[in-house]
Amino acid sequence: MEKTFGSRIAILGAILILGSIIGCDTKPASPSSATDAPDPIRSAAPRHTISWTMHQNLPVPENAEMVRYVEDKFEVDLDIWNLANNNYEALLDTKLAQGEIPDLFRIRQPQDLLKYQQLGLLAEIPEAMLDQYAPNIMKALRDHAPEYMDYGKMDGKYYGIPVINPTNIYRIPVIYRQDWLDKLGLPVPETLAEYEQVIYAFTHEDPDGNGLNDTYGLSLEGMNMVFGAFGQIVFADQLYFGIKDPHLVIGALEPEMKEALEYLHQWYQDGVIDPEFVTGENKGGYKHLSHAFINGRIGMTSMGNYYHWIQTGDYVAWTYDSDRKGKETPVEATYNAKELVAKHPQARIVFGPPIAGPYGQRGTKAYDRLMSFTAIGARAATEPGKVEKILQILDYVSANPDAEVRTAMKYGVKGKHWIWAGAAGEQDEVILLPPYDSMFSYQNVIGANIGMMVPSPPTARREQWASTLNLDQDGIYNALEVATPSLVMNGPKLLELRNKAYISFITGDRPLDQFDHFVKEFMEAGGDEVLQEANEWYRQP
Repeated sequence: MEKTFGSRIAILGAILILGSIIGCDTKPASPSSATDAPDPIRSAAPRHTISWTMHQNLPVPENAEMVRYVEDKFEVDLDIWNLANNNYEALLDTKLAQGEIPDLFRIRQPQDLLKYQQLGLLAEIPEAMLDQYAPNIMKALRDHAPEYMDYGKMDGKYYGIPVINPTNIYRIPVIYRQDWLDKLGLPVPETLAEYEQVIYAFTHEDPDGNGLNDTYGLSLEGMNMVFGAFGQIVFADQLYFGIKDPHLVIGALEPEMKEALEYLHQWYQDGVIDPEFVTGENKGGYKHLSHAFINGRIGMTSMGNYYHWIQTGDYVAWTYDSDRKGKETPVEATYNAKELVAKHPQARIVFGPPIAGPYGQRGTKAYDRLMSFTAIGARAATEPGKVEKILQILDYVSANPDAEVRTAMKYGVKGKHWIWAGAAGEQDEVILLPPYDSMFSYQNVIGANIGMMVPSPPTARREQWASTLNLDQDGIYNALEVATPSLVMNGPKLLELRNKAYISFITGDRPLDQFDHFVKEFMEAGGDEVLQEANEWYRQP
């Protein structure tokens, strides 16, 4: 951990130098240049080369057909940066330290917007320019997420376009091996005491029936539900803030977390927690897979999102018949559920509620609707017309008012990659065609879905199914949705301090009677300033 952290600091130091150089010769694109939107198909302007970052699980090939379509339509050359999503920040920071800045700048962690703006790596985007060249994105934000309209502004100026995920109203699920519960004659737990009984049975009563002592109750991802039973979230890739009226608090520092840690430490001592929990449940590849669960090592998890745990037949979905026409059929298993039954055909899963703690609290981690920001790199603003062109493309591929075009930009060519479900000509849900319906991240392979997510009501059948599981209840959200200067400066070392202390408390390498000393260390390392600035933001009207 120390080596990784040190490398990140070295990279950020190089970025600071780069930012000072850029800041001397970069000016935001002038709003006066955005008078009449030029025809994106036929323009006399020079052909721009635009470097582009996006959500990726697989590399986008250089000759990807949907990328070529966009290039031809807008008379540009797109340079897609292949930065894997599960290592995005580290890969991006390395490129930045080498002096490269993407023109279309995806900021995956909302808290990083301020950092990159302070480093001089982002261009100001005049609101008038956004309204003219990205009108459909701005309309979607104003219609469906007006409370987030100002979140990309600093000193009244836009540096990032808020990316809102409408499905984040659903919290992280709680998943158990149903077949293990059935074998042991145990119900899905609803309280901390019942949960403790289940995880001990998963560990000591041979739930897989192989006669070996090779199963555990939980690993890293199951721990946040235990913290949630005491009102807070701890293990996240950012500092999690809770609300104790009238103030914000840092969840990991609250005294009730010591009580939660007492449970976890005892479970670890008793062999109920996977001893490999420190390295996490995912062992590579798609980051939302719990290999510890898939391999039958643990019996519960909160890894991934609800759509990573769909079992065959959970709801009725659209698919195609022999004539490539839409028909309704039971949905097929996805991601974790699919890989689990491929390895253990008899396995079944069940969604459970977050367990209630001794004081009636319950909850699991939930992701903020503000998922990320889309920004423009500072150097793009030095080329006349380039920012406008980027916004035109972004609006076209992300929020096109034409349903056919909008769907093609997300899924590919109609009739080749997808068709409409339902009656002929009815534009409702999409059916993916073979072989793309079973191909992992095929959109990356064909260069589709290069835009940003825009807010809209979650009405698909998958989301209707999620609502039946009560996943829109008992989510614990981060109460601080923005970055503050001290959080940018001190956040990485505070996260490292938190993680190191909590792991040591769980394993027993550090006695729990030092919890108050850990809190003192944390506050002296910059936590006091972070908490003060967070509450200043929270008190704003």
